Amino acid sequence: MYTRYTTITKRITLFLFFMSLSLTAQINKIEPPFWYVGMLNPELQILFYGDNISSYDVTASNAVPIIDIKKTENKNYLFVTINTNNIPVSDLLFTFKAEDKATIRQKYSLKQRRANSAERQSFDSSDMIYLLMPDRFANGNTKNDSDASTTEKYNRDLPGGRHGGDIQGIINNLDYISALGATTIWSTPLCEDNDKEYSYHGYGQSDVYKIDPRYGTNDDYVRLSATMHTKNMKLVMDYVTNHWGINHWMINDLPTNDWINQFDNYTQTNHKRTTITDIHAAKIDEETCVKGWFVPSMPDLNLSNPLVLNYLTQNAIWWIEYADLDGFRVDTYNYSDPQGIAKWTKSITDEYPTFNIVGEVWMQNTSQMAYWQKDSPIGKIQNYNSNLPSVMDFTLLDALSKVFSEDDGSWDKGMIKLYDNFTNDYLYADPNNILVFAENHDTNRFNEIYQNDIRKYKMAMAVLATVRGIPQLYYGSEIGMSGNKDKGDAAIRLDFPGGWKTDPNNAFQPESRSQTQKDYFDFTAKLFQWRKKTTAVHSGKMTHYIPENNVYTYFRYNDDNTVMIVLNNNKESIKLSTKRFAENIQKHATAKDILTDKLLDITTEIELEPKSVYILELQ
Repeated sequence: MYTRYTTITKRITLFLFFMSLSLTAQINKIEPPFWYVGMLNPELQILFYGDNISSYDVTASNAVPIIDIKKTENKNYLFVTINTNNIPVSDLLFTFKAEDKATIRQKYSLKQRRANSAERQSFDSSDMIYLLMPDRFANGNTKNDSDASTTEKYNRDLPGGRHGGDIQGIINNLDYISALGATTIWSTPLCEDNDKEYSYHGYGQSDVYKIDPRYGTNDDYVRLSATMHTKNMKLVMDYVTNHWGINHWMINDLPTNDWINQFDNYTQTNHKRTTITDIHAAKIDEETCVKGWFVPSMPDLNLSNPLVLNYLTQNAIWWIEYADLDGFRVDTYNYSDPQGIAKWTKSITDEYPTFNIVGEVWMQNTSQMAYWQKDSPIGKIQNYNSNLPSVMDFTLLDALSKVFSEDDGSWDKGMIKLYDNFTNDYLYADPNNILVFAENHDTNRFNEIYQNDIRKYKMAMAVLATVRGIPQLYYGSEIGMSGNKDKGDAAIRLDFPGGWKTDPNNAFQPESRSQTQKDYFDFTAKLFQWRKKTTAVHSGKMTHYIPENNVYTYFRYNDDNTVMIVLNNNKESIKLSTKRFAENIQKHATAKDILTDKLLDITTEIELEPKSVYILELQ
């Protein structure tokens, strides 16, 4: 009797157990997957996704106040907003009930934030950023080269395929990056990109709460951040607000018809971002720019939809808290709805007042770029404030890609291009919070443009290290890597030599570098290690002089230090009279060239070698 009763009880228990599993499985996604207590904005909007979930009534445990429930035309979604004020760290319980349907119970965790999370310090002009593409940098874990859950598999023989670089590869080479003088890493996106091809770049994301399994796990990403922080390094996430990939799980079952921008027929952006500020622009042109898709495989997110905007805002904040991030670089910043992206940015910087965000605003005009920086005097003309702390200096990029081949130095050629770029700094609200670079993952390789002339590389890097702003170096340039964009994007995103065990050349190790690699690396490391401790080029003032004879001279200085930078863009040696620079040289008679460690007499003239740069600390 007892045995029979026990058996029946066990069967009932097992039945209820498996029944509960099947019921719980009706909720297939919960985003954010968990949250944190003590946020400035106490409202949390939780997305519940499951078969016909909006037909259920929902309540929450522990007297958690539900302040809003939104149902959409898609009955598989339910957006539940709660107020987290005064709720302790705990597991909440949501109960879903519907007539003639079984009850679903779902746990939801609220976690403790890190101490002083809101006051976290971000990257700034004292930093140097190292940009890398994880798939092309180093393969630290060959076991995750392919994954059953993702479509594209490992194929290093295919230039545009998956090559196997991963998070562990970055962790393994942090000391190499630090030795360059870099303090910060900006990695192209690491979230899952389940496109069937060309998924290595990561900009067609299919799950923005999940690290792509071919890079590792969410825990690996957190471990990367934590390891970097032990080395006094900072981690910047590449965030995409404008679009997702066509295979994003939500694109396959849209929460609302206007979650993405849609047209009667496929419409691609016209890329004319000037239509946003152009007072004469036709409405159809501006609408096509902002709402058109970047490419057919990247649906355009509608940030004017409050649900989309809130989803992206919470996702960004979740990653900052979860991975202890130090900043964002935002892809295609000014392709998104201008009002929506401004609200997204403000929500993040309200929560983290010192958190830096640099936006990709790829324009060829300083005023067009300056318009998108927070508190821009240009933006004020049209009563617009993007709230974006930093932008990328694409006009400087354009100048650096041309000037070192222009030897005559006539009215609009040569060094005057650099000079003219900085004469427009009055347009920026904060010219010192601008990203300066000579190339990135979307441009021609600098060393390709100048056919690996290391003299021109030295001049460009010296400019990045000494002008206002935050310098960014693209992986591999420091060992002379080149690549022609005309041959396709894969040509400018080659594998770093030594990132794979079978590579014949390992440029990560000093003893394995070729002489050319050594020359590039040693110069780069010496330059940026010097920059790390030189406050005059971090935040000092700048005085520059109109270039003469294709020679550009400028000074960076503060109360403690004065640095004189001289670029000779001529193919011949010349003698530069220093009399003209008395305003900055003042009573100094000698200067130390930080690149050669030589002391120079600067009382009358300096002899300059062809195509050379001098970085002189006045003694």
